Amino acid sequence: MADASTGTQAVDRAAQLVSTVVHADQPLSFADLQEASGLAKSTTSRMLTALERTGLVERDAAGSYVAGSLFWLYAARHDPWEELVRLARPAMERIGEDTHETVHLSVSRGEKVVQVAQVDSRFLLGTRDWTEIEVPAHTSALGKVFYAWGALAVPTGELERLTDSTVGTPEELRRDGIRARKRGWAVTHDELEVGLTGVAVPVQGPRGDVVAALGISGPTPRLEERLDELGRQLSNHATQLSTLLRGRTPNPVTKEGVA
Repeated sequence: MADASTGTQAVDRAAQLVSTVVHADQPLSFADLQEASGLAKSTTSRMLTALERTGLVERDAAGSYVAGSLFWLYAARHDPWEELVRLARPAMERIGEDTHETVHLSVSRGEKVVQVAQVDSRFLLGTRDWTEIEVPAHTSALGKVFYAWGALAVPTGELERLTDSTVGTPEELRRDGIRARKRGWAVTHDELEVGLTGVAVPVQGPRGDVVAALGISGPTPRLEERLDELGRQLSNHATQLSTLLRGRTPNPVTKEGVA
């Protein structure tokens, strides 16, 4: 029983050290951890060495302790947006190079649509950084994708109007979605902000469901005559990204479309 008790005590102490490191707002020195744990220096050193070997803690360049690689591995495997962004980034960079416009990637979280990645415009006059900024989904082309392709239920009641051009009723949003599905991409024209236009397409996951929206935004005078061209280009890249998410190697995308 004594051995079992000692073993349990050692686990408890090691767990407490890990917990202290993970909950800390900044890296902790050996002295910080030894003081917080109340353990002898030799015991603290022995436990931290074991925790480093198993990837539960690690030391930064200054020698202080931070959460180990095992935590980051778990986060990467269980945060689907991180993997989605990793796979989408090359396509977003290519779209940005070809169009010089701001490129966006958004996902739905509950009933909201949140942008998780952006490639900035090459033009001096571009758009702001929308990453993690919540806007009414019906006012953006990215949000309209989720309504048009059935990933989000169309809300009931009057919709918030941010400009005179904003879709204002569920019926208008449904009709807008029908048009979007017919042409293959959703569009906003001065609906989120006057002078801002966007176009976006769906990205499908392994089961064929819409898991993200890929889009472009920019000043209305620069985009309004290019929406069909941009929509087709986005659709080609979204098809390739959807193929990647299904675990198959896609064909390369050229400026004219799929090779």
